[in-house]
Amino acid sequence: MKEIQPVSIWYNGQIVLASIFNMTSNGDNLVDSATFYYALYVDANFQVADGVLTMTEADYIAYSTSTTANDYAYQWGATQLNLTLV
Repeated sequence: MKEIQPVSIWYNGQIVLASIFNMTSNGDNLVDSATFYYALYVDANFQVADGVLTMTEADYIAYSTSTTANDYAYQWGATQLNLTLV
């Protein structure tokens, strides 16, 4: 889990501020793509959004050759979702 600058999320008829971003790898074909499940949380026990991201092409090459692949994946995912890691 990574802390993010808070973002407004519409949840159950009200606006809440998500400040935690989590990603887990769903799959990696070890050739040219990886799939990640992500979730946004108000706190560690209150999930307000989730989805799936697929990394391909140049992004996948950079990820698969990175010595800090987890950090690369989090930064990539945050960029895809227009989030800012703190």
